Amino acid sequence: MKKILFTLFLFCLTGSAFAQWQNGPLGNDFKLGLTAHPTFGWLKPEDGKGDGTSLGFSYGLLGDFNFAENYSFSTGLTITTINGKSTEINPAPYHDVNDPNKLAYGLKYKLQYIEIPLTIKLRTSKVGEMVWYGQFGLSNDFNIGAKQDVSLSGRTIVEDKNIKDLTNFYRAGLILGAGGEFDLDSHTSVAVGLTFNNGFTDISDDKNRSVRNHYVGLNLAVFF
Repeated sequence: MKKILFTLFLFCLTGSAFAQWQNGPLGNDFKLGLTAHPTFGWLKPEDGKGDGTSLGFSYGLLGDFNFAENYSFSTGLTITTINGKSTEINPAPYHDVNDPNKLAYGLKYKLQYIEIPLTIKLRTSKVGEMVWYGQFGLSNDFNIGAKQDVSLSGRTIVEDKNIKDLTNFYRAGLILGAGGEFDLDSHTSVAVGLTFNNGFTDISDDKNRSVRNHYVGLNLAVFF
C-alpha cells in the first residue's frame, strides 16, 4: 500500500508541475504527445553475465515544456517493459542453499514499469525540414509487474514465475538521447530518435547479489 501511495504522490506532483508550467510566463508554450515504440533490453549481473538483448515495448504520454527558444523540460508517463536474459551463479530462490556446487542458471527477466523521465531537451534551429535535438536526464521507474523464466543445463525448470516480491520497487536510470523532429502541419509534428537508458540501481531484492538492467529505445512520437 505504501508503494502505491508513493507512486500516486509522484504522479500528482508531476501533474502539479505540468499545471505550473502551463500557467507560467510562457503561457501554453508546450507540446503534448503520444509515443509507442520498441525497447531492446539487456542485463548486467554482478555474479554472472548478460545473454544478449531482448525485445520489450513502451507506450504512453510525453510532454515538452519550452523555457527558452531552443531548450525545453521534457517529461512523460509511460508503461515500459524491460526484458533481459542472464546466466547467474546459484541465484536465490532457485538454488538449494545446502548444495555446495556452483551452478549456472539461465534467467529471463520480464519487468514492467511506470516510467516518469525528467530530462532537458536541447534543440537546433530548423535545418531544412528538420529540427535536431539532444536529451539528457533521469529516468524514474516504478515496478508494476515482474516475471521470470528459469533454466538449468538447458532445461526449463520455472516459467512465468511472479518475482515482484524479489524485485526492487524503484529503478533509476540515466537517459541520453538524440533524434529529429519534423512538422506535419502547424499543430502536429513527428519525432524519431534513439534513447539509451542506463540503469544504475539494483533491480534484485536479494542482498547477496546485484543485477542492473539497461535498454535502448527506438523512439517514435507524435506531438500535438
